[in-house]
Amino acid sequence: MGRLYVVPTPVGNMEDMTFRAVRVLKEADLILAEDTRTSAVLLHHYDIRGEVLSHHKFNEHQTTERIVRRLQGGATIALISDAGTPGISDPGFLLVRECVRHGIDVQTLPGATAFVPALVSSGLPNERFCFEGFLPQKKGRQTRLTALQGETRTMVFYESPYRLLRTLQQFAETFGAERQVSVCREISKVHEESVRGTLAEVIAHFTETEPRGEIVIVLGGRPADEKPERNRSKNKYRTAETDDADGECIH
Repeated sequence: MGRLYVVPTPVGNMEDMTFRAVRVLKEADLILAEDTRTSAVLLHHYDIRGEVLSHHKFNEHQTTERIVRRLQGGATIALISDAGTPGISDPGFLLVRECVRHGIDVQTLPGATAFVPALVSSGLPNERFCFEGFLPQKKGRQTRLTALQGETRTMVFYESPYRLLRTLQQFAETFGAERQVSVCREISKVHEESVRGTLAEVIAHFTETEPRGEIVIVLGGRPADEKPERNRSKNKYRTAETDDADGECIH
């Protein structure tokens, strides 16, 4: 049997790549990349010249069986995504599951992922939290938010800058405009920034300042003395969104 390595790659600064990650990629028989054009920049930077195969959410059901056969034949294969840790709002789960099912060794290297620095630097409780990733963009969005109304743990979301303001307004409607939030953008890049405050304050900031870059939203959980409300229709941030709200996917 071969081995599958799940290798995190930088979410911003190239120096966030670990020595071990570089070595594993150089020694791998095959590198699976979410977007070979994006990964080519990283691989060239570290003089990594191995075979690269495209493996992403649109083709993973077709490529996984072939990859598993190569692993069964003794190959060492490394899986990377465009940025961060594969499997965290990126392709990876399907391949790892099939490897586990076939008894193939899987090793995941520690390394970069966007939500951890955003959570730690938010100033919100982080001893217990829930990771929600990207919210549904069409059917099920409001249902998901409603289900989280009673959540007492800190919540972590990924969002596009093009939808950030709308999402914050929906949060204010669902959780109340005084709920604490931290919006972290451009993590590990030159213009990294965290905007903290109540939802009302952060909405005001991004109404005046156009959001840019990849974004992580860290939202405080429901305070112990606050009762969850099923309907906040009087909230001034109420939108016309429903479970069938339109919105393009940013993946």
